[in-house]
Amino acid sequence: MSSVISDAHFHDERVAYAYVEARIWPNGPICPHCGNADPSRMKLMAGKSTRLGVRQCNECRKPFTVKIGTIFEASHVPLRHWLQAIHFMTASKKGISSNQLHRTLAVTLKTAWFMSHRIRESMRSGDLAPMGGPGGVVEADETFIGRKEGSIKRRGHGHKNAVLSLVDRESKQVRSFHVFSVSAAELVPIVKANVAKETAMMTDEWSGYYSLGHHFASHESVSHKADEYVRGDAHTNTAEGFSIFKRGMKGVYQHCSEKHLHRYVAGFDFRYNNRIRLGCDDVERADRALKGVSGKRLTYRTAHS
Repeated sequence: MSSVISDAHFHDERVAYAYVEARIWPNGPICPHCGNADPSRMKLMAGKSTRLGVRQCNECRKPFTVKIGTIFEASHVPLRHWLQAIHFMTASKKGISSNQLHRTLAVTLKTAWFMSHRIRESMRSGDLAPMGGPGGVVEADETFIGRKEGSIKRRGHGHKNAVLSLVDRESKQVRSFHVFSVSAAELVPIVKANVAKETAMMTDEWSGYYSLGHHFASHESVSHKADEYVRGDAHTNTAEGFSIFKRGMKGVYQHCSEKHLHRYVAGFDFRYNNRIRLGCDDVERADRALKGVSGKRLTYRTAHS
């Protein structure tokens, strides 16, 4: 039985281009410059000096490849190495560090770091559809990780970065956010923007959630301080189950700057939302990440130019 990583698109650059084109252009090539999708008005360039995968658009007279407008744009890393990195990052339950990618792919550490952050960018769903709904239940829970830049370590969580996670019990989907604080002024607007008002909210006893009952169908909480974790249907155990995030951040990445935390959070959300027990295997999960690479290059460049 052959390994998945022995598939041709992980080792042959021409096959890798065909593999990516089939997923980004399922209905045929589209010119990223003018939007032309007429195959009779473009041609695949050939010749010894021509780069692999280059097409000429006869509408705007500009050349293009499938890499333009994606996380692969302006990168000299072979496409087959990108596909290997995507597979490793989506197949690893707790993620994979840049140091591990550097050793596995035999690329420099700087290249591995560059690739891993762009891949995490492709995992950001940007889903705006509200969670929950009539009869639905959404759990909200906050956690703390690392240390805020310029802060002094002290008792409590004031010096740590805060992450809010919302979990839909029915769809088993999670949506997480790096928040600047866990005050009601910070948490409530995020919950309201991502959860349908007909939803029943479940939280712990944190004071930042007290006013949720005014904005949603109902709001119940459990008191962890009083060793109360389940009271009928009231619990946050599903959200607590997303603790894979904290285990991964401590065990795999160990150090994460506040500037990039939102991308690490997106990676854990993606793997959780496309996990195996929801019918998504490693190959399909990598394909879903690959389909999300379009349009992310410009987002990344704008955010860090």
